[in-house]
Amino acid sequence: MKIAFAAMAAAMLAVHPVQAQTAQGQTTPAPVAEDFKPSSLNQPGQQYPQVNSQGYVRFRVAAPDATSVKVSLGLGGRGGTTLAKAPDGSWTGTTEGPLDEGFHYYHLSIDGGTFNDPGTLNFYGSTRWESGIEIPAKDADFYALKDVPHGKVEQILFASPSTGTQRRAFVYTPPGYEKNSSTRYPVLYLQHGWGEDETAWSNQGHANLILDNLIAAGKARPFLIVMTYGMTNEVRPGGLASFDIKPFQTVLLNELIPYVDGHYRTRADQKHRAMAGLSMGGFETKLIALKNLDRFAYIGLLSGGTVSPEDVNTTPGYRDKVKLTFVSFGSRELEGGRAGPPGGPKVDPRANAEALKAAGVPSAFYVSPGTGHEFLSWRRSLYEMAPMLFRD
Repeated sequence: MKIAFAAMAAAMLAVHPVQAQTAQGQTTPAPVAEDFKPSSLNQPGQQYPQVNSQGYVRFRVAAPDATSVKVSLGLGGRGGTTLAKAPDGSWTGTTEGPLDEGFHYYHLSIDGGTFNDPGTLNFYGSTRWESGIEIPAKDADFYALKDVPHGKVEQILFASPSTGTQRRAFVYTPPGYEKNSSTRYPVLYLQHGWGEDETAWSNQGHANLILDNLIAAGKARPFLIVMTYGMTNEVRPGGLASFDIKPFQTVLLNELIPYVDGHYRTRADQKHRAMAGLSMGGFETKLIALKNLDRFAYIGLLSGGTVSPEDVNTTPGYRDKVKLTFVSFGSRELEGGRAGPPGGPKVDPRANAEALKAAGVPSAFYVSPGTGHEFLSWRRSLYEMAPMLFRD
């Protein structure tokens, strides 16, 4: 089945001016606070980039022979900051406004070439390894690294006869998995977005820390999370209209799930299996899960579409088999009350969610305040969704 994906321009940068009130009631830009500190995602010992208390970012790059240096922010490099050259050959610049809280991709454009910032760690997005920066969020405690029991994230390699390759996935096992040798666990299959890969939910999303903290607080039942690659890098923006879901569906249903059930202590039945994804991963979830309700009882679409009453009515067994339909968006994605992929039809996910509840379909709808199509929306969404899973 071919699906008409528009290119998912995920995690786009939003910059907002900080304003102050004058005596006449007019707004003027507030001065930039000079309390910059190194970003939490910097390479060890690197002082730049830096973030201040308002969310501004200051960059500094050593490129003595360059004639121009620009920081390109967000997937696709839209938006940016032009740096100025100093006598010592370094280039420095500060964003015109503060960035949204949470994680952002960026890269350097030096004399027309694309490079990563040697000061930061790299994260896979936009089908390449990009530099990353984190703007501290006021509610970051739910994904913070705390002194609580921690689960493990381990890499697995599994045979994929359908593609003729060995494929990779990452599996989160909750705290106590090794000690509780007789306990079997439910499983969430959690998909990344367009241009990302199986590392995204652990690295950018902090899925393991979110679950560690929820489990420690007694708010979520322990379960496994399986994260694998859901697309091919040969597909570029503009080519997603021809993306075929069938190859990945075969990998997931016929190869990965049997491998996980055969190598981990899972509760290998429909009632204890969930599928969710962000952005494109949400569209994949909808396409696969709705046609395989004998495999999945919980469905999560995070900025990845919506489930309408028509979807329920035209999907045999939906009302009887699906225990939860979870849909979420960032608040800025819903400006105007509607959302949808770029270039695609706009829908009203909130109205769909209300209609499902009115029809008695177990469902939940969450809106992340003050965020758009970005990882803080999806971190919060996982935090909201996880306690609702496997509560039988």
